[in-house]
Amino acid sequence: MSRIETEHHDGTSDATPGGYEGQRRPGELVFGAVMVIASLVLLWSAYGISGFEALSAPGSVPMATTAVMVVTSLVIFLRDLRLPRVSGETVAKDILPGNVLIVALMLVAYGFLLKPLGFLPTSALFLIAAIKLLGGRGWFWTVGVALGALLLIWIVFRIVFTVLMPAGIVPEAEVIQAFRNLFAGGQ
Repeated sequence: MSRIETEHHDGTSDATPGGYEGQRRPGELVFGAVMVIASLVLLWSAYGISGFEALSAPGSVPMATTAVMVVTSLVIFLRDLRLPRVSGETVAKDILPGNVLIVALMLVAYGFLLKPLGFLPTSALFLIAAIKLLGGRGWFWTVGVALGALLLIWIVFRIVFTVLMPAGIVPEAEVIQAFRNLFAGGQ
């Protein structure tokens, strides 16, 4: 279980935009710079749709939207640039702890494994690992909760809503057909 760092937090949310009044948290300047760069890339991409042909051209709305993104991200970045940094906080400890990075890497791995392995085994691996990492409970509880949640998700989306999911190594269609035959009385 994670504990609240009483050194920096009083247990209440500090999700107020900007974090602290008149101060910049660690990593805030880098995040602002990334937002400016990403906005400029999107503006350039939007410009590639139709350029400055006409006000009613297909790229006009994307260009206007991304131009607003560039201006606002630049204003925020310049404001943050002038603020002093909060003392006593670090990115690794207070902003982006190891568990967050691990779960982010697990999500990337989930994306890569989803097609070759399929939804059920990939999701089971992800849920078991994530629940064990974040919950810190025993293996029996972790596996039970993960597989129970996965079964519920699978029933709701695959059976009730008939959403197609990557089958992968599990012969999912054959299993569903076997259950249908079972409930149809073996016809």
